[in-house]
Amino acid sequence: MLQLHSFTSGHDQVVETMITLTHLSNLNRAIVAGQGSTSLYLALRRRGLVRIGFPSTFRLRKATCAIGLITVQESMDEFEIALAQVAPSLGIAASIAVLIKPSESGFAIKIRKKLEQLGFRIEAGVRCHQGLVLSARRQGLAQMERAA
Repeated sequence: MLQLHSFTSGHDQVVETMITLTHLSNLNRAIVAGQGSTSLYLALRRRGLVRIGFPSTFRLRKATCAIGLITVQESMDEFEIALAQVAPSLGIAASIAVLIKPSESGFAIKIRKKLEQLGFRIEAGVRCHQGLVLSARRQGLAQMERAA
């Protein structure tokens, strides 16, 4: 499990965890969505990551993002809306990180199943002060076609 410095705030810990799990760098284009995506966007920009945007930014470009970052606070419906906004902009070998602040039991399992339906494989889950961060990577194109 990933150990983070104890002096970081809860929000900083989540941002650092998402960056680490997705291997986000200035070379990657990333898209953020969900409740709290504005604060996540600003935190990423403060860290010098400039190729970050919202679904409205990448609406005209298909499959151009290597990384999707989603924050979920309330329900599965909220996650599905954010995922529907992010998914069209993600490339074949994309990674995704989801911050889950569960309000119901089994919430993480439902999110995992939904990601797997879309061809993602869960790679890691890290508990933070603000919830659970799940990291997943898209499986190869051939595996995605088999899943469809």
